[in-house]
Amino acid sequence: VQLQASGGGLVQAGGSVRLSCAASGTIININEMAWYRQAPGKQRELVAEITSGHSTKYADSVRGRFTISRDNAKNTVYLQMNSLRPEDTAVYYCNAEVKTLMGWGTSVNPYWGQGTQVTVSS
Repeated sequence: VQLQASGGGLVQAGGSVRLSCAASGTIININEMAWYRQAPGKQRELVAEITSGHSTKYADSVRGRFTISRDNAKNTVYLQMNSLRPEDTAVYYCNAEVKTLMGWGTSVNPYWGQGTQVTVSS
């Protein structure tokens, strides 16, 4: 299973960016999908998560500005980021809890994307 993230870049404060992350491989289904971020010198933190039933959860710092969504048919999760602030600058990582087919049955494991840089200038 591979997660491929895209959509990062440089944006001015107040601007918007949309991140995408597509999962590929031998996938039966995907449970939770999420976005994390890690700023320089800081620990990785949860930004937003979404269940297969589209229930969502957000960090307090992004609630009302960011929107997480997913397309189950495409095994893809999105993060629409609006009203960006310099403190949103970080590498953003997608994460997915994936059920895969193994030779002896099935297995559920977390997978990470490679990270995409978002830089917000003031």
